[in-house]
Amino acid sequence: MHNNRKVMIWRSSKVLVCLSVIVTFVLGGEEASQLKCADFNTTTWLEYRQATKLQVRYLLLTRNNMDCASLFTQDCLNHTQKHTAYFNTSHATKVIVHGYRALGSKPSWVGGLAQALLREEDVNVLVVDWLYGASFAYNLVVENYKEVAVQISMLINHLTKSGSLLESFHFIGVSLGAHVSGFVGTLFEGKLGRITGLDPAGPMFKSADPFDRLDSSDALFVEAIHTDSDYFGISIPVGHVDFFLNGGMDQAGCARSRFASILFFFPVYGYVICDHMRAVHVYMSALNGSCPLTGIPCSSYEEFLAGNCVTCDGAFNGTCPEIGLLKNSGIAATPLPNRAKVYLLTTATAPYCAHHILVELKVSPLDKTAEVQLTLVSPGQPETELRLKLNTEEIEYKRMTVHPVELCQIDTVQLKNTGARFYRQGEIHFEYICISGVPQTRGTEPICVKNIRIGRGVPWSHDFVQVC
Repeated sequence: MHNNRKVMIWRSSKVLVCLSVIVTFVLGGEEASQLKCADFNTTTWLEYRQATKLQVRYLLLTRNNMDCASLFTQDCLNHTQKHTAYFNTSHATKVIVHGYRALGSKPSWVGGLAQALLREEDVNVLVVDWLYGASFAYNLVVENYKEVAVQISMLINHLTKSGSLLESFHFIGVSLGAHVSGFVGTLFEGKLGRITGLDPAGPMFKSADPFDRLDSSDALFVEAIHTDSDYFGISIPVGHVDFFLNGGMDQAGCARSRFASILFFFPVYGYVICDHMRAVHVYMSALNGSCPLTGIPCSSYEEFLAGNCVTCDGAFNGTCPEIGLLKNSGIAATPLPNRAKVYLLTTATAPYCAHHILVELKVSPLDKTAEVQLTLVSPGQPETELRLKLNTEEIEYKRMTVHPVELCQIDTVQLKNTGARFYRQGEIHFEYICISGVPQTRGTEPICVKNIRIGRGVPWSHDFVQVC
């Protein structure tokens, strides 16, 4: 039987989209299908050097073609071609924008991010492919980012004329892609619905004017997740809310390198370092809904670790922001906060989320300094260990930590005096030890144990009786 080319044309309020054509044929009495999926336009370094025009392409993924991207071009908007799928103008659109790329290598994380978005919501996912402009020396790539934004804005303008609403667009920009997204928002006078910056690039942007980088004025809601603000990410808040994971710098499970500062001059390698890319993986984990990743507003990371920020009152009106797709990150306050720093701790591996626990201690005055190890135990979960140094000038201590499960699932608290035999306090008297979940809400009480004495090398433990 001769080949039968299947073509489907959708005529409605939908914008027609160019897809690779499905060809069906009969082979051995059975019908089979061949589908050529669109992909990033990788090329050789020589071809990049010879290129005279910045090339920006778009890949489309929807729930109709989750596993096989289609090429989306300007021709797809003029209704002159036949198509096998459609862009639905009644759906929201997620626009993924990558950043600097090493010698034209395609970003391996894009497929996972697009899949996670489509599992959560029935949306159009447009992936911006600007590898041609993103693969030179970093300073030259930065010179291209506004032109990329201009080209994207022309596509968005076409889509709005076809029925899409500006507020239905959610840009998700990674590293330099966050600033590309921000400039698109600037071109539309801040009327885009949302921009999420995943560790927005820092080099050449830390002292830039807000007009030239991602800023809270670029969309109706702007959020950023910071994971490498001491090297390749930006260290200042740039959105309505900025999540600083583990302080925004050194991420759990990422190896520290004494050569990290040298890598600034070799962004080919710097882009793929663990800290910088952690923002992408944490965001994908949040979309998969394993557990909430909640930020706590605080003036600094040190104050957060010291247990001095435990609620989301004030500008957040009692509602803590969460990483993910909740409207305005779940913030209910009006007006929205601006450049608000929120902090959270994560684990070293996916899904990265854990439950914040505040530990509070009060000791009787000490003759010598002391060191103690406090351990939280839940059956079937990794133990949480917290080491505290006690001195002769203080009697009350607070520390923030994280545990794999919530407070009501902590079965046992253990204490051990780990100080040296001759140079540190022998017996320590604790007036109380309290643990509480964070963020703290009205009506919730900490779990406390009182009047505890421990000597050197003699462990102490207490079992809680509680039910979630």
